[in-house]
Amino acid sequence: MPELTLNDVLDRSTILTDVHAESKEEVFNILIQRLFDQGYIGSIDEFTEAVHNREKEGATGIGGHIAIPHGRSETVTKNGVAIAILNHEIPWESLDDTGAKIVVLFTVGASGEGSNDHLRLLSLFARKMAKAEVVTALQQATSIDEVIEAFQD
Repeated sequence: MPELTLNDVLDRSTILTDVHAESKEEVFNILIQRLFDQGYIGSIDEFTEAVHNREKEGATGIGGHIAIPHGRSETVTKNGVAIAILNHEIPWESLDDTGAKIVVLFTVGASGEGSNDHLRLLSLFARKMAKAEVVTALQQATSIDEVIEAFQD
C-alpha cells in the first residue's frame, strides 16, 4: 500500500480562510457543512454528534492556537480533513490555554482501514504542525494556496 501523504488529503474544496466565527460550535457547523457538501460524510447530524462526543473526552486544542478535532462515525464516506483559518482567535480548550485560530477537523471511518488511515493522518499533521514555521505560515495564510504551501516540505 502506498504511503499516505498530506497531498493525498489536502482538498482545496475543504480548506477555508478568513473564517468569521465566534465559537467552536460555529466553526464545527461551517466545516461539517463543507464536508457534507463535498461528500466526505453522509449525515451532518451524525457526524456533529461524533465530533461532540470526542470533544467530551478531552481538549482537542494542541497548543499554538491549533485545534485538531475529529469525529469517528459510520456516516464518514471517506477520510479527510477540513481546515479553517479563522480571522481571529476564538476560545478553545487547549493544552497551553490558548484559543484556536487554526482548526483542522478530521473525518474518521468508524472501523477498519478508515480508522488506521486516521492515525497515519493525525501523525502526519501533528509532525508538520509541530514546526513553528508551519504554524506561522498557517496563521498568516489568506488563500487556499498559502494553506497548502504551508504543509509542503
